Amino acid sequence: MTAWQPHVTVATVIARGGRYLLVEERDKHSGELVFNQPAGHLEQGETLAAAALRETLEETGWEVRLQGILGVALYTAPGNDITYYRTTFLAAPIGPVADAILDADIHAVHWL
Repeated sequence: MTAWQPHVTVATVIARGGRYLLVEERDKHSGELVFNQPAGHLEQGETLAAAALRETLEETGWEVRLQGILGVALYTAPGNDITYYRTTFLAAPIGPVADAILDADIHAVHWL
């Protein structure tokens, strides 16, 4: 019997002047364009904070300063029964990185 193990993920809420930095990406299941927080999986040997900074840069092209943990949640996806253990950070923007290459599934980045 295989031991149950959740997928460890991080997300970042980036706020500036009452607006939030969101990614517009294609949903892997429905194929529709959706708005999301920058988020992704923890890589081996990475801290949660380092993963949040990396995922934010890869998905938005922005460097941010983490301000703290906003929340921790367990979520089981209804379509695949995978349980995700997500740590969400609050962050302040530092600025965009020149010539940043975004992940292939990111359609656009918006301040909303």
